[in-house]
Amino acid sequence: MANFTTMSGFILMGFSGKPEIEILFATLFLVLYIVALVGNILIITTTSMDHSLSSPMYFFLKHLSFLDLCYISVTVPRSICNSFMHNGYISLWECILQCFAFTLCGCAEMALLTVMSYDRYVAICLPLRYEVIMDISTCAHGLLAIWVSGILAGVMHTAATFSIHFCGANIIHQFFCDVPQLLKLSCSNEYVGELGVSGFLSLVAFVCFISIGVTYMHIFSTVLRIPSAEGRARAFSTCLPHLSVVILFISTSVFDFLKPHSESPTVSDFLLTVFYTVLPPTLNPIIYSLRNKAMKTALKKLLFSTQFRSIIHYKITTVGTGWQLTGRALA
Repeated sequence: MANFTTMSGFILMGFSGKPEIEILFATLFLVLYIVALVGNILIITTTSMDHSLSSPMYFFLKHLSFLDLCYISVTVPRSICNSFMHNGYISLWECILQCFAFTLCGCAEMALLTVMSYDRYVAICLPLRYEVIMDISTCAHGLLAIWVSGILAGVMHTAATFSIHFCGANIIHQFFCDVPQLLKLSCSNEYVGELGVSGFLSLVAFVCFISIGVTYMHIFSTVLRIPSAEGRARAFSTCLPHLSVVILFISTSVFDFLKPHSESPTVSDFLLTVFYTVLPPTLNPIIYSLRNKAMKTALKKLLFSTQFRSIIHYKITTVGTGWQLTGRALA
């Protein structure tokens, strides 16, 4: 990383210069973040505790929820704090770390969605060989490849971005360290290397997209040949949630990538960025819990289990006793 910038930090502009609007968006972000946090933690807990969800499909779903938690936690909490404190400053090293973690999570999620589509292909098109092909070793190697690809993409993207010189105002017109906005601060054509890295990663993402598309063509052709309506419905119930997540993640990312970037971004530009940074991690748990019968059954078992109710009852009783003791002390 030669020619490393000497700029000490950046100013994240956020959604608006008006404090009341900034607080409004921060509150909305907080609500979405809590929904994403609760939803993904519930899926991780359910797939870990319920032995009926021990198949590779739910193994990868658990790691998808973990990635979603990391993906949304990279950008949203910092943006919420900045909005409530009316201070958009972010140091250089914090910006580097945010850029690296965001790229890692995004690329790893794309790789994970590709592996999950292969898992569905084997389960539906090759059901008799499913346990042989998707064994523990295959799942472990697939997960290792996902994280290695994410780390390599993060290192390449971050190193290429922060090896350039930055000139002029250190203002980023976004609520996080967005690479396209950072490239606008470059002094000259030094960002050509970063464009090459972005092009390479985009090509890899396109190959993943084509792979997922071809996989689902085979899946749907197999499902439509299933004679019983109940069998087709069961097959679709395991595929449609994953396909919905793929469409949501890829469509929002591509839409933001292809839209024209203006010199002075508007509120609509910020909202378009929210579509691929905040919505997928928030909606993924809802999609899987609503469209997957096994997940709905397992969630009900978890939420209405005797152990779960006893824990809630214990906490409520403890809090109530604490309030009574406090009231007596005050009296």
